[in-house]
Amino acid sequence: MSNKILYSYTGIFDTPDQIIQAAEMAVKEGFTKYDVNTPYPLHGMDSAMKLPPSKLGYIALIFGLSAALATALVIGWMSAIDYPLVVGGKPLFSFPAYVPVMFEVTVLTASIATVVAMLFFFFKLPNIGHPLHGTGYMKTVSSDKYGISIQVNDPKLILPDGSFNESFILKFLESVGSKEIAPVYWDEEEINHQNKILDPKFMVFLFVVAIITSAVTYFSLNILMNITPFNWMAEQQKLSVQQTSSVFKNHSGMLVPVPGTVARNSMPYQFSGQPDSAGKSLINPIPVSIESLKKGEIKFDVYCSPCHGFNGDGAGRLNGQFPNPPTLHSDKVRKWTDARIFAVITEGQNVMPSYASQLTVDERWTVINYIRALQRALNAMESDLK
Repeated sequence: MSNKILYSYTGIFDTPDQIIQAAEMAVKEGFTKYDVNTPYPLHGMDSAMKLPPSKLGYIALIFGLSAALATALVIGWMSAIDYPLVVGGKPLFSFPAYVPVMFEVTVLTASIATVVAMLFFFFKLPNIGHPLHGTGYMKTVSSDKYGISIQVNDPKLILPDGSFNESFILKFLESVGSKEIAPVYWDEEEINHQNKILDPKFMVFLFVVAIITSAVTYFSLNILMNITPFNWMAEQQKLSVQQTSSVFKNHSGMLVPVPGTVARNSMPYQFSGQPDSAGKSLINPIPVSIESLKKGEIKFDVYCSPCHGFNGDGAGRLNGQFPNPPTLHSDKVRKWTDARIFAVITEGQNVMPSYASQLTVDERWTVINYIRALQRALNAMESDLK
């Protein structure tokens, strides 16, 4: 390099304790334009150098909170305004359901923003040239030594006439125990170089990296995963839905259960299509208690309230979108036995579907107990007020 200009003086140390002590002495002496280089992070170096907190945290905070707020607004607008849909009795703006999505978007956005800011704003990628790069000092402190570099334009080293106080920095490095003291130069080309994000060479490099990444991804997902033994997830020893089988004569992979068989730990419903017989034969096995009523209320609010309403009066949140269900406080339903209501919940009635797959047998009985509580509350007798 021509036209070399002095950038800094460097000193080498053998132990972590020595470099930490040198950093503390540099702060005490009043140096402000210096840096410490070590082969690995040293605990306590930040406090020794009196470094301020990193500004990356503010970037992560701003972008993370912005992403969380934007996600909540977008999901809330879609769920409550643009396409309102009641699911399982939950309110249109169901914030707990948004939390997982908000969390993922917040973490992803904050992480990407932090990395991009660190690379392009703080590190000025792709222009990462520095006078210390490629020097013997940097090779040494990247291996097994520790070093400090003090820039010659530090205010502490500028004399009243504007000249550089070289003797002071040399004496300081010797006083803190530096074993190898050497100057570092840079040239005028490095000083006058302007950082350019859209550097042609860098853009070509990014393009080549994108092409290679795309090719490797395509090969891995579309070719490699179809080659033995990497295809073990796609081609498993099982039959998929509606897939033919060579085991059975009809070549069907899906078979109905053998007539008369009962699944283990399961009791088939014996009154299919006979709601009146069920109403006469079955007995509610769940006693009325605070615990059963609370369980019944939870299940009723989730599965029944969208149509029947929270009070069971037929004023549900889907009112007008489907045929309105009858009130559960009519004389007809109130006179039904618990088992008769159980039959309707199990098999459905008119446009009401079966809820046997959503509610277990015991849960259906707890719902019935809660329905009885609603009926009693809205049709209270004088004796209930005593």
